[in-house]
Amino acid sequence: MNDVTENSSLYLNVFADTAGPVDMTQTDEFASLLTSAVDLSIPHAADIAYRSCNIVVRHHRFHFLEWGAPEAPPILLLHGGHQSAHSWDLVSLHLAQKFRIIALDQRGHGDSEWARNGDYSNHSMALDAQAFAQAIGLEQPIIMGHSMGGRNTLMLTRLDPSYPRALVIVDVGPETMEAGRKTISNFVKKNEIFDDLEHFVRNVREYDPYRSREHIERTVKYNMLQRPDGKFISKCDYRRWRSEIQVPEDDRDKISLNDVSKFKLPALLVRGENSNILAPKAAERFRDALPEGQLVTIPECGHNVHSQNTLGFINAVGTFLESLK
Repeated sequence: MNDVTENSSLYLNVFADTAGPVDMTQTDEFASLLTSAVDLSIPHAADIAYRSCNIVVRHHRFHFLEWGAPEAPPILLLHGGHQSAHSWDLVSLHLAQKFRIIALDQRGHGDSEWARNGDYSNHSMALDAQAFAQAIGLEQPIIMGHSMGGRNTLMLTRLDPSYPRALVIVDVGPETMEAGRKTISNFVKKNEIFDDLEHFVRNVREYDPYRSREHIERTVKYNMLQRPDGKFISKCDYRRWRSEIQVPEDDRDKISLNDVSKFKLPALLVRGENSNILAPKAAERFRDALPEGQLVTIPECGHNVHSQNTLGFINAVGTFLESLK
């Protein structure tokens, strides 16, 4: 698995690199995840099913992680920009006790293929998620999306309002703060290439003080490749963050409060207490526009709620999921 030739980049993590799935429970990475779960007091089952898989949808190869029993109620997880399906690992480990969890590496992220035409519009990524979910047979999944993944979740719901059973939108909405968006964009642009992983770990720790250094060190491998020259580079397609070659936004990428007012399904909006993306008043307007909207603010975290206060996040989401029964 993951054989490396002299001229290829080295993957630092284990994943399915063929059409067949890989049992992730037999990897050192899973053992490391269990250690993190214990450190953070995350309730979980050590014998959970966990696989790495690939599928071709809309002429692109997508990598995804599957957790839990196939017959359990499905939850589709969509990560934020410059992240990957692994950003949900602790959440997935916990929720897989009761749900079938599918965490998708969206186009240009993680171990999925980059978009050949450089199109990273929310509209195209929502079409990916819709086609992917249908291709693997997800019937009325709960869809949970963070940041970019949250916008893609809203777009998917606008395309097919009857498809999701319920939504969990994490720290994003129709109204976001430009200063926070610039902070994220600047961080990504400055963290494309490194001589060593320690440099990247220091940068992430400075950018995200809510996470421990130990947790960052355990997860950094999911975001980086090692080039043949020894340098480390981001797995994410840099074109998404370079304005001079981005596909221009069109009306299909815009989501409004009026749009979400038509979503006739349960929806939980999760905001980080110290978010630099979703202001308190904007979150309240978003909640009020949703016919069945709820809002919860998680303390001691910023924009990356589910990784910065995982226990607070799963407790809030767990209460919402229980209410759907």
